[in-house]
Amino acid sequence: MRTAVVTDSTAYLPEELREMYDIRMVPLYVIMNGKTYEEEVDLTTDAFYDEVRKGGALPKTSQPAVGTFASLFEELSENYDEVVTIHLSSGISGTYAGAVQAGEMVDDIKVHAFDSEISCMVQGMFVLEAAVMAKEGATAEEILSRLNDLKETTRAYFMVDNLGHLQRGGRLSNAQAIIGSMLQVKPLLHFVDTKIEPFEKIRTRKKAMKRIVDLLKEDAQKYDEVQAVIIHANREGEAIQWKNEISAELPNVSFRISHFGPVIGTHLGEGSMGLGWMKK
Repeated sequence: MRTAVVTDSTAYLPEELREMYDIRMVPLYVIMNGKTYEEEVDLTTDAFYDEVRKGGALPKTSQPAVGTFASLFEELSENYDEVVTIHLSSGISGTYAGAVQAGEMVDDIKVHAFDSEISCMVQGMFVLEAAVMAKEGATAEEILSRLNDLKETTRAYFMVDNLGHLQRGGRLSNAQAIIGSMLQVKPLLHFVDTKIEPFEKIRTRKKAMKRIVDLLKEDAQKYDEVQAVIIHANREGEAIQWKNEISAELPNVSFRISHFGPVIGTHLGEGSMGLGWMKK
């Protein structure tokens, strides 16, 4: 059986990797200054942060239409028997639910939706794992079993410079945002049961980043090999420096550098930093 792999734009997989592994990507939308853009298609991350820096109304985001997924699944049915479609956390977007609904609308291909319960390149690592397995001839059932195993070892923590973006977008409660701003803390955030929740309140950016590394070190001692990704919101230089500092201490951890693109960047804001990982 031939298995196709689909994801959405918030995995932030580079185009060359998508082409190499035959990964199909469905974009989410960013509405900015009265215009609607397809993320990763006609709005680059650099252009997004440049535009946001000019001020004006905070951008809005929107999930793909169910029909977009259904059309793609029907197209894939001509050459594939099954689809594994992997999406950002169902607790922060309706994208996963839309893919499930679309899968129920098509007749000639079996669609298996996977809720990554996370986003960005950590979601992308699930997608790459699935795509490699699919190329090797794995069935959807085998791929999903592997992804669920990896999910048990997946962690991600991130910090933002301004909690107001998350609060205005409804991803963090008003009370949590106000308390964080009043105390001038840099709360570490993570996903709990598909939603974004505070993990710890930390006073400075430097201490917050050190705390994330300490959490990675704990897991790096549990597994022979770990794959990790540093994710930044328009702070590439800082991300590279951070990678150089911590990779020397953790020889069994392989690192990528990725970014918070327009959709996720809308809710986190420029300057955010994150680190996610899972076992290899």
